[in-house]
Amino acid sequence: MPKQTFFNLPERKRQNLIKSAEKEFARAPLAEASIANIVKEACIPRGSFYQYFQDKEDVYFYLLNEQTKERRDFFVSKLEKHDGDIIDAMAEVYHEFLVELPDEEERKFLKNAMLNVTHKMENIFTSIFDTSNDHFKEMIALVNKDRLNIKEDQEVFHIMQIVTAVAFRNFVEKYSRELSDREAIENFTIEMNLIKNGIYKRE
Repeated sequence: MPKQTFFNLPERKRQNLIKSAEKEFARAPLAEASIANIVKEACIPRGSFYQYFQDKEDVYFYLLNEQTKERRDFFVSKLEKHDGDIIDAMAEVYHEFLVELPDEEERKFLKNAMLNVTHKMENIFTSIFDTSNDHFKEMIALVNKDRLNIKEDQEVFHIMQIVTAVAFRNFVEKYSRELSDREAIENFTIEMNLIKNGIYKRE
């Protein structure tokens, strides 16, 4: 996590530093990224960087965490839109993430992350469903459980974990196999439908 001095910065300076870090991680994966490039882009002394972050891993994982929070909020909005349908909500999140992600730097940053996945990175990406916080309770309340073959709320958590793991693997496969957006979406749709056939009640 960033040091408190980072959060004490004026909003404009905070955003400038974040954008500079995001640009560098879009250029290169974590192992090859350079603090020198970040501070040069941000127009700050190298010493100032260490007043805000421990090292480049610190700022990198902060960025991943913040983007995961955005995805979680987006997923909640899609759950509301699709009347609590987990699969339809995740399908729209996947499509938006893949096809309509507006920020090119963010797209490149996430692509680098997907192509250089570590266990810690995967944990951050899949932490969208963390049972220890109020966000998970909010999501559980939105899920239409009448459609599901479940007996208790805890099973919804496991369904969400499965769906998230499939989505994450599809993102990694899209970039590692250099699939087109169309191919990636087709593969994801097939897998989501298979899951849906297993967890949804027969009408």
